Amino acid sequence: MATDSHPLPTEDEVLTYFDRCSNWGRWGPGDSAGTINLITPEKREEAARLVTSGRAVSLARQWNTVGGPGNQNPAQHYVRTWREASVDYIGISYHGYATTHIDALCHIFWDGKMWNGKDSMSEVTSLGAKSGDVSAWSNGITTRGALLDIPRLRGTEYVDVDNPVRGYELLAAAEAEGIELRPGDAVCVYSGREKFYAANPEHVPGGHPSPGLHVDTVPVLKDKDAALLVWDLMDAGPCGYQIFDSRMAGLGVHVLAIVFMGMPLLDNSLLQPLAEACSDERTWEFMLTVNPLNIRGGTGSPVNPIAVF
Repeated sequence: MATDSHPLPTEDEVLTYFDRCSNWGRWGPGDSAGTINLITPEKREEAARLVTSGRAVSLARQWNTVGGPGNQNPAQHYVRTWREASVDYIGISYHGYATTHIDALCHIFWDGKMWNGKDSMSEVTSLGAKSGDVSAWSNGITTRGALLDIPRLRGTEYVDVDNPVRGYELLAAAEAEGIELRPGDAVCVYSGREKFYAANPEHVPGGHPSPGLHVDTVPVLKDKDAALLVWDLMDAGPCGYQIFDSRMAGLGVHVLAIVFMGMPLLDNSLLQPLAEACSDERTWEFMLTVNPLNIRGGTGSPVNPIAVF
């Protein structure tokens, strides 16, 4: 969404984001946790103080075992039963557009480099990642969540393909809701995914064109020292910048956030129930807990994030 006061950045401006958004070396050369380092004990205490009503809301989509558009790698779930008991097996390739999951910092590369400037080919092999893996967050992620309701800001039902979420809108949404973004926050950007796909059945998650966030949201998240980006509609694509559209399928936010900023992404979050709860509770801040599986060398994990008011 370009306006006279907020024109779209040029390609040259976007090229400056690699340095502007970089946290390489900030927490030492051996760091694997990235911006989760910003979640201090004091930050967790701040989050806990937000709990007043005790209402809990899941941000996870149900395990989807049905293949089709938007779910090329359906999850597996089989159950064995006996007279006295039952057991089950689950399996999944969770990266993509169907499963709610967190991206570790070894998931995305750029020019042969991964988070903290390490060589991706030597750091990540078929046996797993030596650094930047999901086990860096084995103690869980608990912090203040801040929901930015972009359809509410715009007075629309959902974000469409012609008007990606811009960086200035993150700040405008926070101001309209009466909150401020603070270091260590989990910034939750609601774009109306369910309503968009219901109204536009010709589009499928992961297809192009797709609605979502513009790359100029990343400098705002960097300036605010966000610890985690939680989103329902992900990278707007194509993003309109040759450097990303010619590679990585236009996933400029993924590249800048994970490789350079060191910020994990909580992909495919179910945020409509959270937006409704925020409206009911008349607050857009809450405690958020995310507990990835403790997978040594893992590139991420399926998760069931819980917001507590």
